[in-house]
Amino acid sequence: MRTPLLVVGDALLDHDAFGRVARLAPDAPVPVLSDQHRVTRPGGAALAARLAAADGREVTLVTALGDDESSAQVRRLLTGSVRVVALPLAGRLPAKTRFIADGRPLLRLDDGDGRAAAATEAAAEAVARASAVLVSDYGRGTADALRDALAEAAARVPVVWDPHVRGGPPVRGVRLATPSAAEAHALAPSRGPGPGHPDGSLRAVVRHATELVRAWGVTTVAVTLGERGALLSHGDAPLFVPAPWQAAGDPCGAGDRFAASAAGLLADEALPDDAVQGAVLAAARYVSEGGVHALGDLDRPRETGPGPVEDAAATVARVRAAGGTVVAAGGCFDLLHAGHVALLQAARRTGDCLVVCLNSDASVRRRKGTGRPLVPAADRERVLRALACVDAVAVFDEDTPERLLAELRPDIWAKGGDYGRTELPEAALLESWGGQVILLPYLDGRSTTALARSAAGGAPTGPGPAGPAAVRVAQMKG
Repeated sequence: MRTPLLVVGDALLDHDAFGRVARLAPDAPVPVLSDQHRVTRPGGAALAARLAAADGREVTLVTALGDDESSAQVRRLLTGSVRVVALPLAGRLPAKTRFIADGRPLLRLDDGDGRAAAATEAAAEAVARASAVLVSDYGRGTADALRDALAEAAARVPVVWDPHVRGGPPVRGVRLATPSAAEAHALAPSRGPGPGHPDGSLRAVVRHATELVRAWGVTTVAVTLGERGALLSHGDAPLFVPAPWQAAGDPCGAGDRFAASAAGLLADEALPDDAVQGAVLAAARYVSEGGVHALGDLDRPRETGPGPVEDAAATVARVRAAGGTVVAAGGCFDLLHAGHVALLQAARRTGDCLVVCLNSDASVRRRKGTGRPLVPAADRERVLRALACVDAVAVFDEDTPERLLAELRPDIWAKGGDYGRTELPEAALLESWGGQVILLPYLDGRSTTALARSAAGGAPTGPGPAGPAAVRVAQMKG
């Protein structure tokens, strides 16, 4: 059972208007967005609460809501997933609308200037009873109204504070503060080279994080760095936590995903370093899986293994849209060796991207027997992603990758030269969309079994005679 989480902060209402741009307006050189469809979702602290609830934990949101239509919409969007304790709202709930064409925002319209008017007894009691707290401060007064109660909570339970340049500093004793790089630059006692122009170097981020730990009196500061990951500081030697892969997609809400994940992990008694590593992974997965555009799918079971299939699908879609050739290769890659690397490098040279279809631990066990894999899927995937020739990795649980291949539909399926075409159960599937199988030479004398035997004290392994230099191509019909 996961520990319940209290989220305290400013709810917003977000709208996205999607469309296409094919012309400029006749009366001004501005793009015309046509064929629109609109999506409405919770924003700000309401999004953080919704994401925390999607992790399978009980979530209560303390936020300011009024009688306006935007407040009513937020209430409806959270019904059934998040319990709401409302503070009075002065004004209308802030709402923002993004106009998006071909996946790129064109314009944002902000409306509503409402702020939390006062604390309530029910809100203070919710903070006093909380087992863990996430403060999602968007500078609209909710955190300020409950500042004394939050200071008392920070002395007894984990509190994560996601700050805003328009909000107040975290209360002393906060377990983890999570500013972005721009927020850390703006809030640090010593700023970078000029206002509004943050120095994005890692050295500057380290300086700002260290200063904020001391200035705020918090245990840890984790500065989020977008697709690069996060930098964590306790006030001394920093820890850089890189993103496990470069996630392609809309980053809107990724900061909320990071903060909600970190708060949940700390609530479940993780150490700050482990919580930040888990939060970086969760944020990367969130962006790869569609970000806020997948908000309606939050109630579906989440994948627990690293490296989402959606990340591979996004890579394939991007390359295919540019007219490129998609190459896929598969295997267990247990104890990655020189033969594997040579095969993958050769496969990558046949096209414009390489997706590795990786057998899961259960799949390897069925194929190779008990005692295998020697290396778990999470580690095998991480090693593969570190290769320059690998663009994406997708893990599959079946004995063979037909289901995954049917989803990705690569133009080329590359296999080692010790296979014949008749041995490949995937061959007919590739043929159905006009793909082709390419057989590539292996480096002789390299194998995982031999490496394992050598490590256990058997005969050493080494290269055998060179394999054939030519690449054999089995051309598929279509």
